[in-house]
Amino acid sequence: MTARKSTRTATRATSTAEPPFRVEEKSRNIHVVHMDLRSTSEERWFLLSSDRHHDNPHADHALELKHLREAKARGAGIIDVGDLFCAMGGRADPRRAKHGIARPEHALANDYFDSLVRHASDFYSPFARNFVMVGRGNHETSVLKNQETDLTERLCERMSATSGHRVHSGGYGGWVQFRIGYGTQIHTLALKYFHGSGGGGLMSMDTLRVRRIASWTPDADVIVGGHTHDKWTLEVERERLRTKNGDYKVEISTQFHVRCGTYKDEYGDGFGGWHIERGGPPKSLGAVWMKLFLVESNRERRIGVKFERAD
Repeated sequence: MTARKSTRTATRATSTAEPPFRVEEKSRNIHVVHMDLRSTSEERWFLLSSDRHHDNPHADHALELKHLREAKARGAGIIDVGDLFCAMGGRADPRRAKHGIARPEHALANDYFDSLVRHASDFYSPFARNFVMVGRGNHETSVLKNQETDLTERLCERMSATSGHRVHSGGYGGWVQFRIGYGTQIHTLALKYFHGSGGGGLMSMDTLRVRRIASWTPDADVIVGGHTHDKWTLEVERERLRTKNGDYKVEISTQFHVRCGTYKDEYGDGFGGWHIERGGPPKSLGAVWMKLFLVESNRERRIGVKFERAD
């Protein structure tokens, strides 16, 4: 199958520069990102990604490397919400095949799962300082269930050992809180991540889930997911009653919903393959940039959010 974008071997980059944030692990799926701003004109960038399927033959390593290098140049954090691995070539996996499932370097390995971790660590370790956390998707949890090895934990351990910088693992779902210090004030923003479930829907592209998940995560400012390989952002307005020093006011605020896309190009030129035969459409390659900054509203300062496509 011809890919839309060329795939080439990644070259190893090295850097000891610290990104302008610090990650604190509060629990196995709650992480806090601490940052300081010296002026309201400063910005902090984060790359929201999912479904890299890095070991799949259709994974676009060149596009991955482009965005990883951009993240390093921007001092951006990387939040990955699962299915970094494809991992369907194991001996006990009914989906395994001689072609189309595993890249040659893994298909010929006697230690298949170890090979996945080694190659992924070699690829991502030069950017270890930029990773806020690496979450789990259904491909990783399937391996843990059936093969009794935790690929996400093994990857984070190896990246940490290789780079000398702690790389945090996250859950299938969890939270990232951003804390921005400006002068004597601390401003916070809450991001909820959930890898995803179900097929998404050919027509809705998983947008029907927005109101559902918003109903049980009312305190999340940003909700990030993947799984369906769609890429979009939607805004939902919320009405809240606020009280402060005996004063009451109605506040309208925005909750942002994000789907991250994928780095696996299963469609190619549409010639054939499992994705084509099941009637699957082309999917959005890449990820989503999230930009955080400070804004003033009604004489109060808060964290502003904007999103850009990472194509």
